[in-house]
Amino acid sequence: MTPELLLSLAGLALIDSTSIGTLFIPVWLLLAPGPVNVRRILGYLATIAAFYLAVGLLLVWGGSTLGDALGGALDNRGVLWAQLVLGVGMLALSFRYDGKRRPRTGGVLRWRDRATAGDSSARWLVGLALLAALAEVATMLPYLGAVGLLATSGVGAASVVGLLTGYCLVMVLPAVLLLGARVARPRLVEPVLARLNTWIVTKAGSALGWILGIAGFLIARDAAARLSLFDLIDRIGR
Repeated sequence: MTPELLLSLAGLALIDSTSIGTLFIPVWLLLAPGPVNVRRILGYLATIAAFYLAVGLLLVWGGSTLGDALGGALDNRGVLWAQLVLGVGMLALSFRYDGKRRPRTGGVLRWRDRATAGDSSARWLVGLALLAALAEVATMLPYLGAVGLLATSGVGAASVVGLLTGYCLVMVLPAVLLLGARVARPRLVEPVLARLNTWIVTKAGSALGWILGIAGFLIARDAAARLSLFDLIDRIGR
């Protein structure tokens, strides 16, 4: 275990701390009116961290075994056609979030208020955390980089568990600090959160549209290339 490895992991963890699941959604939850339900938000962050840790350990210790088991399943033409349809569907869906329509935020805000209310079920936030983490699995590039560093570092199993645990804690640390500031200094933090609220309500739909569109294009393009559809179009064009 070298200082370079620790610094690299810390830097990647801080990048991961700015993702939708680790910062965007926690900030959105902190904007709920009334007293902050610290236990619920900490439960959300703990779920995110635990999910990331489980995925990291699976990739470090079972990645090669899982890859051998899957074999060429992902190259099956039926799977590739399904991937193409999924990508095109995501691209088409992205146009519903073009930012030109007035956002319908009432239901979303009511859902947030219910999820953070003192008498609500904690399963709401656990489900939200798992959904956010699952949505980010394919794009958790910093975390995949950290897992790759650990897999090739030669450190022992106990060190892998400890380093990945530390990574996940650093990853949720900014959200925990924001939570502490919201509880300790609400008058100082609330104006900043209010400005963020305005941006989230008015711009989040457009941002979601761009994310869906880019992801859908990349998924569809990958499937089309592996199906040799571009070669077919080129031959038809001639």
